[in-house]
Amino acid sequence: MKRGEYNYFIHPITDGVPLLEPAILREIGCAMVRCLNLEGVDKIVVCEAMGIHIGVALSMMTDIPLVVVRKRPYYLPGEVAVHQTTGYSKGELYLNGVNAGDRVVIIDDVCSTGGTLQCLISAIESTGAEIADICVVVGRGDADLCLSVKTLVKVEVSEDRVRVVDTYF
Repeated sequence: MKRGEYNYFIHPITDGVPLLEPAILREIGCAMVRCLNLEGVDKIVVCEAMGIHIGVALSMMTDIPLVVVRKRPYYLPGEVAVHQTTGYSKGELYLNGVNAGDRVVIIDDVCSTGGTLQCLISAIESTGAEIADICVVVGRGDADLCLSVKTLVKVEVSEDRVRVVDTYF
């Protein structure tokens, strides 16, 4: 479907509708455990809202604590505010709970333009934490990021269809 000039797709992993089956989350969690460098990782960082369910699945499988980057401030000491621009929206994100010396992985549902990931990378680096790895479930487009991103499924989205072009495994 179109959102302005942006070809948007709807899927249970990326939108939570129509129905998100537990087996899909389990498979994504297992795939991320296999492909991520989790050695010495202290925290999993996800962005609200559609990264939360993926992060929860990974956190439960690995016993690594979860940090949710929020879309509203909490005014906690050390909170980092960053501006996010995606293919179809803009806004502020707020990072809490990541500290200097932490080793983190970033997880997200989709990477299209790289706007969300780029602002998460900037926010985490500003705390003095180390980014051990990054993984997204669905990649579309050619985001130009300063770090490599592991993608479980790469897709092309046109006005009338979504086509899988590659998978991680």
